[in-house]
Amino acid sequence: MSANITNPTQIIRIASRKSQLALVQTHWVQSELQKHFPDRTFEVEMMSTQGDKILDVPLAKIGDKGLFTKELEVKILDRTADLAVHSLKDLPTNLPAGLMLGCITERENPADALVVNAKHQGLQLETLPAGAVIGTSSLRRLAQLRHHFPHFAFKDVRGNVNTRLAKLDAGEYDGLILAAAGLQRLDFGDRIHQVIPASLSLHAVGQGALGIECRTEDPEILAILQTLQHQPTADRCYAERAFLRELEGGCQVPIGVNTTIDGDNLTLVGMVSSLDGQRLVTDTITGLATNAEQIGKDLAHLLRSKGAQEILNEIFELVRRDGLKKVLDEQTNI
Repeated sequence: MSANITNPTQIIRIASRKSQLALVQTHWVQSELQKHFPDRTFEVEMMSTQGDKILDVPLAKIGDKGLFTKELEVKILDRTADLAVHSLKDLPTNLPAGLMLGCITERENPADALVVNAKHQGLQLETLPAGAVIGTSSLRRLAQLRHHFPHFAFKDVRGNVNTRLAKLDAGEYDGLILAAAGLQRLDFGDRIHQVIPASLSLHAVGQGALGIECRTEDPEILAILQTLQHQPTADRCYAERAFLRELEGGCQVPIGVNTTIDGDNLTLVGMVSSLDGQRLVTDTITGLATNAEQIGKDLAHLLRSKGAQEILNEIFELVRRDGLKKVLDEQTNI
């Protein structure tokens, strides 16, 4: 796709987190944009976010609104950066005034993946022994796996992928659940023992895709970003994000999805689970990919009719009354 741009800005600044995975993703975007616009200079501005700084507390106990994005968004709004590269799963579905999702790049495998300690080489979730300690920082993964594998022990794990793998190799965990896309982007694809099927773990909204955020009143930057837009991925993610937005859930609520496109049709599977994994509501809707957001909204309404809203209301009320940290301390063993 070519961009029709007049009076172009020569230096374009890209905001990025400092983590290894974030920089790999940002440098890929930088390289792709440089190929499309060789007459520009694309500079990367690195910074730490709240989610990067707090490494000794489970993510769900911190809260999730802009945990990995807020500082980058401030940079765009104060015009010290022109755009920001995010793992789309980290980007809230409601963006600050003045900002928009400029494009969504082609998706890597969105599935979750199992990585095991060497002593379990060759084993998968179905064959790991009872009592195996599984590390995850995601309530979505925790709830689904507790539903299917109540005989496992679950323990929170934080830090970057290298840190998590080091803890696994040192024997602190029998297995870790990580995003397949992140492992592949960091050249750890050979550590994946099992790509977990959707029947066991529906993935996070937007997982595997990159979302690039920019100012709403900046047509030049928007035109530049449209060269990286991958429409089939965007349609899938628009449906997923509409589903999550309609349920008023955040990325730390046990909500999972899976989307596929076949010709003109998009199929969205959605799930809402209680914190303990005992109650799990799921269903599927298929429609035209051009109606992606409506598919997401319709599926949210369908799951509400099947009891999803009651589950979410219980979670929201517990959090309002007791605070998220206390709720998780009482209802999970992470």
